Amino acid sequence: MKYYFTTTLETPFDEAVQRTTDALKSEGFGIISEINIHEKLNEKLGISFKKYRILGACNPDYTYKALQAEDKIGTMLPCNIVVIDQGNGKTEVSAVNPVASMIAIQNNDLESIALEITEKLKRVIDSL
Repeated sequence: MKYYFTTTLETPFDEAVQRTTDALKSEGFGIISEINIHEKLNEKLGISFKKYRILGACNPDYTYKALQAEDKIGTMLPCNIVVIDQGNGKTEVSAVNPVASMIAIQNNDLESIALEITEKLKRVIDSL
């Protein structure tokens, strides 16, 4: 089982970020964190790296359900989506596979929640 879902767009980086954000919103997710890895690598290490953004997505309803089932699940939240400039006008968008993440947790109550979130994230990636 792969730990992520991915697609490559013939879209500039900033447009891909916006399309991904909009697609997440359509599935009930909000962006609660954004990390520009390329900026941080430059700032901390002086390294020039391709544009690489991590979007921390959260669906409040499912977050609450997951926390009720397993109060330490916060260690695996939010659902991360990465947007990566692959050059030549191509941008890759990848989302975590929650089912793969949940394998590490021995809690059957999380299984249906992870499956539902997985379907939502698959729809996000497929809609791009």
